[in-house]
Amino acid sequence: LIGMIGAIHSIGWFFPQLLTAKSVAQLPRFRPMVLKMTLNERIPYFLLALVAWLAVGVLNRELALILTFLIIMWQAFGAGLTATAWQSMVAKIMPDNMRGTFYGTQSGLANLTGIGGAVLSGIILQTLPSPLDFTLCFIICGIAMMLSFAFLALTREPAIEPPKEMTMSWGAYWHKLMTILRENANFRWFIVARIIGQVGVVGAAFYTIHVVRHFGVAEGTVGVMAGVLSLAVTVATPFFGWLGDRYSHRAAFAVGMLLAGASAFIAFIAPSAEWFYLVFALMGAANGALWTSPMALNVEFCSESERPYYIGLASTLVAPMSLIAPIAAGLLADSTGIPTTFVLATVGALITA
Repeated sequence: LIGMIGAIHSIGWFFPQLLTAKSVAQLPRFRPMVLKMTLNERIPYFLLALVAWLAVGVLNRELALILTFLIIMWQAFGAGLTATAWQSMVAKIMPDNMRGTFYGTQSGLANLTGIGGAVLSGIILQTLPSPLDFTLCFIICGIAMMLSFAFLALTREPAIEPPKEMTMSWGAYWHKLMTILRENANFRWFIVARIIGQVGVVGAAFYTIHVVRHFGVAEGTVGVMAGVLSLAVTVATPFFGWLGDRYSHRAAFAVGMLLAGASAFIAFIAPSAEWFYLVFALMGAANGALWTSPMALNVEFCSESERPYYIGLASTLVAPMSLIAPIAAGLLADSTGIPTTFVLATVGALITA
């Protein structure tokens, strides 16, 4: 069930984007839709706090779990419903040569504060009794998300006049999407690369359990390794954003996949646990590139008026593989052993690159 949370977030982020692209493309400003939709990814944390508080002594275990997962799904799909408008807004207000730097810096700083949040939550969970511990964690998160909302509302965005042909029926909308995929071969290859790229990162989900089971590493050491990964993400995201803006987002994407493949391959051949510091560092650097470069690259395939369609297609078509790949890797790990997933990830990463 805990493992499902990551899959829910992936599907919630990727799947809804194509469903909102038609509406987004007809907007003179994207910010109002961003602000309205993003409440769906912020308010749920307060409800999680309520469930956490009631989970001890009021709600039975099954009902608490059901409510928790329904709220997590609401939060995840709220992010996906916001994503097309948000990416369109960023592409509109950021200069062409600064989008990668923006995404990279934003993600790097978010990861840095995320490290602080992880430390704070650890202190709270260790020192406070239940249900106050988890309740307070969710409340602090909700407050931080609403502070984030206040800064998002300060974004300045000039209005544009949507092209007349953007007002279309759903039938014409789906026909346009098929036309894009049929006529833009370059964009098709980009989508294929992103789909296969989901296979190239499946091994990372098993690094922690492998290093504990195979090498007998203590939990504290695993925590340090996770810290190495977070530090690598923090450094790599702004670097790859700058690299893409300066040279090529396609090249940065490919380098990110090669780093992911190198991480999985070293995990497969590692003779001792110490090698996993390098494994986690390489995966963190890969994550930095794979978050920054595809989003910046995606809007370069089309005109400004068509960006919502391309954003929606690139995200939603990746959604099935983002769910299938981790499940298939889990089945593979159960049947043939965890190292097999590292081989699968290495091959997927090389093919993507």
